[in-house]
Amino acid sequence: MKVFNTTADMSSWSKTIRRERKKIGFVPTMGALHSGHLELVNRAIKDNDVVACSIFVNPIQFNNPEDLNKYPRTFKKDAEMLKALGCDVIFHPDTKEIYPEPETQKYDFGNLERVMEGRYRPGHFNGVAIVVKKLFDIVMPDRAYFGEKDFQQLAIIKALVRKEKMKVGIVSCPTVREFDGLAMSSRNMRLNTQQRENAPLIYQTLCKAKNMYPKHSVEVIKAEVERIINGNPHMKLEYFEISDTETLEPVKEPKPESPVVGCIAVYMDEVRLIDNMLFNL
Repeated sequence: MKVFNTTADMSSWSKTIRRERKKIGFVPTMGALHSGHLELVNRAIKDNDVVACSIFVNPIQFNNPEDLNKYPRTFKKDAEMLKALGCDVIFHPDTKEIYPEPETQKYDFGNLERVMEGRYRPGHFNGVAIVVKKLFDIVMPDRAYFGEKDFQQLAIIKALVRKEKMKVGIVSCPTVREFDGLAMSSRNMRLNTQQRENAPLIYQTLCKAKNMYPKHSVEVIKAEVERIINGNPHMKLEYFEISDTETLEPVKEPKPESPVVGCIAVYMDEVRLIDNMLFNL
């Protein structure tokens, strides 16, 4: 397995692979890898001739500097895991390599970036789009793999590919969960024992909301979610929305024939976790 730290080395490798007419699968990550990431890598290995994985903690998508500083960085362990899987390349640049100059690009994704995460983390998706565009240009993949846990991010990336007319297929992969339902996330390692014991309530609450839909009104379901989450002393609900799976517009009345997604963000004391669940499917 090769490790590249510069865009020049990464691009040179990709150009060689493409000249050989081999397909490149790409898994962009911020490191602190868990089984969810490894599922993406395994899927990429299955679908492509070679696989590259990036490990880069993208500073411009963080709204809170403290959150950026606390984001777990475990490169040595990550590299060992990827090597064991059979990943071909890790792209591990530093910040100056990706952003040699201050970034001024501004994307407009319309309502996709204004609801849910976009409402509470202004500028977040612009930072995501900028780094994904840069990584795609450097790695030049045929396919890129993303988890459905970050449902809104996935919608933004698909919109980015359309907007920029990039020739890369976006492959979405189901959320990988712990034995108790908690969605796997790099942030989970920041949970203390008590927080970790309570965290599965997020998944349980989504399951209850799904069971209530569409028999109950959206208002009743949202009130029940708020009651359950805020009733736990370790949790505070930031938002829960039932949204159209394509536009992400909040649903005001149940739509029994249409797929919708329940999206949630919860603070476990100082640790912010997100999750989602498809309804009507």
